[in-house]
Amino acid sequence: MLEACYVSDVGRKRTLNQDSVFITTRSLGALPNLLLLADGMGGHKAGDYASRKAIEIIKDEISASQETDSVQLFTKAIETANTKLYEKSVQDSNYSGMGTTLVAACYMDDKLTVANIGDSRLYLIRENTMVQVTRDHSYVAEMIRSGTISQDQAKNHPRKNYITRAVGAFPRTTADFFYVDILSGDVILICSDGLTNMLEDEQILSDVYQEETLQEACAKLVRDANENGGADNISVILARPLSEQEDRCDD
Repeated sequence: MLEACYVSDVGRKRTLNQDSVFITTRSLGALPNLLLLADGMGGHKAGDYASRKAIEIIKDEISASQETDSVQLFTKAIETANTKLYEKSVQDSNYSGMGTTLVAACYMDDKLTVANIGDSRLYLIRENTMVQVTRDHSYVAEMIRSGTISQDQAKNHPRKNYITRAVGAFPRTTADFFYVDILSGDVILICSDGLTNMLEDEQILSDVYQEETLQEACAKLVRDANENGGADNISVILARPLSEQEDRCDD
């Protein structure tokens, strides 16, 4: 069983929330649970549409599919979402250039399967440490991996927000997959860059461990990100494995 909660906020600088989130701790198709977060890009209308529609399509594809393998489910659902969004962007100039990041995760048999496209992130929090599981598909992330710039230089790089892979931006896209063993006491954090651009890892860890519930921790993270500037939309999912005796906060 899984407990999962989220908060999504427009932030202090934007007028529209282009992030979209979906969570369920109940079965959806062959999956026992599903966590989805998308951060849209494009014009005022296009980014909002891209993130919302991507999650809608992926959710519907998984619900209707007879496939039981989570990787195959995610792959086919993401391909469908990418094709439909790209076709929409080609057919309607109002949506030209739109796309969205995506993190999709499912917890099953003490393991987490994660699909990632773009620079939204999934972290594993364990014993007061925070490890990024996903790899950013962004211009600066590639420069960091190649040793061209440092982590500190990346924070203020002029192309910091330029992502190299997205759902709907190109005729085809590919997700990276990650597999994580989940232990009792672990916390899963999924977030848009509106959180990580505003808060350092130490602050995020403090907020997660300081609050009594995941819902309170989500609210605290978003509140602190806004207090630090709130320069973008902020979306946070927190989840943890749950024993049969415990209640779930999204019931």
